[in-house]
Amino acid sequence: MTKIDLTDSLEKIPVKIFSSPREGSVYVANIIAELIRDKADQGKKCVIGLATGSTPKSLYAELVRMHQQEGLSFKNVITFNLDQYYPMDKDALQSYHYFMRKYLFEQTDIDPGNYHLPDGMMPKDKIKDHCNDYEQQIEAEGGLDIQILGIGTNGHIGFNEPGSSIYSKTRLVTLDNSTRIANAYDFGNMSEVPRMAITMGISTILKSKKIILMAWGQTKAPVLQKAIELGGTEDIPASLLQHHDDCSFIIDKAAASDLTRFKYPWLTGECEWDTHMIKRAVVNLALKLDKPVLSLTNNDYNENGLNDLLTEKGDSYEINLQVFYLLRDSITGWPGGKPASNRHSHPERSIPFPKRSLIFSPHPDDDIISMGGTFMRLHDQGHDVHVAYQTSGNIAVTDEFVTRFIGFAVGFQNMFDMDESKSKHILQEATDFLAVKKSSEKDTDDIRAIKGLIRRCEARATCKYVGLKDEQIHFQNLPFYETGTIEKNPMSENDIVLTMDLLRKLQPQQIFCAGDFADPHGTHKVCFDVVIAALERIRTAGESWIRDCWLWLYKGAWQEWDITEIEMAIPMSPDQVTKKRHGIFIHQSQKDSVPFQGSDSREFWQRAEERNGNTAKLYAKLGLTQYAAMEAYVRWNF
Repeated sequence: MTKIDLTDSLEKIPVKIFSSPREGSVYVANIIAELIRDKADQGKKCVIGLATGSTPKSLYAELVRMHQQEGLSFKNVITFNLDQYYPMDKDALQSYHYFMRKYLFEQTDIDPGNYHLPDGMMPKDKIKDHCNDYEQQIEAEGGLDIQILGIGTNGHIGFNEPGSSIYSKTRLVTLDNSTRIANAYDFGNMSEVPRMAITMGISTILKSKKIILMAWGQTKAPVLQKAIELGGTEDIPASLLQHHDDCSFIIDKAAASDLTRFKYPWLTGECEWDTHMIKRAVVNLALKLDKPVLSLTNNDYNENGLNDLLTEKGDSYEINLQVFYLLRDSITGWPGGKPASNRHSHPERSIPFPKRSLIFSPHPDDDIISMGGTFMRLHDQGHDVHVAYQTSGNIAVTDEFVTRFIGFAVGFQNMFDMDESKSKHILQEATDFLAVKKSSEKDTDDIRAIKGLIRRCEARATCKYVGLKDEQIHFQNLPFYETGTIEKNPMSENDIVLTMDLLRKLQPQQIFCAGDFADPHGTHKVCFDVVIAALERIRTAGESWIRDCWLWLYKGAWQEWDITEIEMAIPMSPDQVTKKRHGIFIHQSQKDSVPFQGSDSREFWQRAEERNGNTAKLYAKLGLTQYAAMEAYVRWNF
């Protein structure tokens, strides 16, 4: 009997899922390239609608590669961009004119007269005519052959915010506050983000012959699930793409994680009931019904799509016990392993004890923000704890903070009558530069060095607060980060080698690394990739020490692990929560005003306490002991 695949039965838009953004981008680039070549063979122009933002960067990189290495020509290509901030000069660093020239147009042979973007400096009384002209230009070229889209966390496409009509055309719109917050990392702070934009309308987009929406990362998962599986609604503009006859979503695994086929696979057909799947199903059922795990009944299982689990595994009582023990055994006050313990279910090994633990911190405060309680407990329990600060974090220091420290340095020299002419000259130059610096201007090398020094001093003070010695503190300053701009370089060979050198020097038995990829700048993901690449090379080289090394991933600065994924949970008392908070406060340059804060406007200590407290509450709701807070980890098998 042929087995019917029902995994995508709840999805109203075709979805193609790739392991990584790069793989998905290559797939889309090949579709575009084939279309361009087919049109060229017919002697026709290829009309493409383009998007901006972080999502299509890897797509444009692949198209540029195809142009440079495979001879893909853009001479027959005409492009129309979705949107532009208003007001916005076309040469501003945040301008989509600048973005498109940088990432695509100036690296290909496209005719400058063939690419079109809304004019962000058009006088307001002429915008309506300008928008009508934009629509007419698209129609004059025969309409869009293909439209590339991204999606906002609130479901917007282009700058068509929730509530936009399906009949809307190119127009001036007011940006939703959530959109401005999400885009603030391009500007430094919210006050500099434009409140308006010119955007193609939804009806304009739907007139395209073909539409491809691309989305990467966990932060897009919730809205993608709604756009793909719920009915079309103007409250989620992307869901209106369900009305198009040739639209597909190209997403990566992280972005697909909230789709029913992945989050609740037992609702879309048969699934393999391994230990992890059972834990996911039972924990989700308990949270849905607001019941402790041990209180779930056969009836609860049957009424919520888990009758197959009952059939395969037997009575709910035994299943409940299995999941309860899994949750219970993930909780430990000994993150480095409990000495002389025979408990085989403990998350960490008891031997060796003490361990050499290495904490990789992407920015100079991620260690204390994301795992401060664990950090302090590891040290207090006698482990040899080392911290590697992977980047300088200099871009996240405000100019005002630099001015404050310059004033201190000058005053310090004057107070003690020091004749430090060179340093005074550097300080004076820095002061003069900051006095006239434009909001979009890149810092000088000296300013960046001062900002990096500020963050280094804060990180060192945090380690001293925990109890570490100088030889346990390592500042890597990985080269990929040092661009002086929000946008960072890709991972390089130098980044990997520097990390391999540190790993070989320390030979840790336990590593903690950031697995929090919601960081809007992408720094956490690059830092993670560097660590994994370094470990993989050492493993391939056959070095024996790595066989006894475990890698734990933490989150907390930007998001938290789903409780069904947590393999080690470190409980914290109220006093430990307060002590962690005071450790975070040491990072004064990140206090009160968080530069590039992403979509969460709270300070990092507030985010950390809320997330740690929520993890503890979830464990309690499931029937486990109530703690003040918990820090959570997932083990990475490399």
